[in-house]
Amino acid sequence: MFGPFETFIGLRYVRAKRRNHFISFISLTSMVGVALGVMALITVLSVMNGFEKELTSRILGMASHASVVSRNKTMEE
Repeated sequence: MFGPFETFIGLRYVRAKRRNHFISFISLTSMVGVALGVMALITVLSVMNGFEKELTSRILGMASHASVVSRNKTMEE
């Protein structure tokens, strides 16, 4: 999916040398945070989409699609 250049840059900061463990920790924490955020966003959008369909079907099930109104006026004057 990603080319060798992007993979090289990503792995460069994930696999740290002896002196750069803190950078590796920050990189891993950032990637896990982004992954969790995307997962939560996809889950919430899926739930809201299903809720919207259910709400629409219930509202349309209770309300009529058309109303018939008479325009005849009676002369009561």
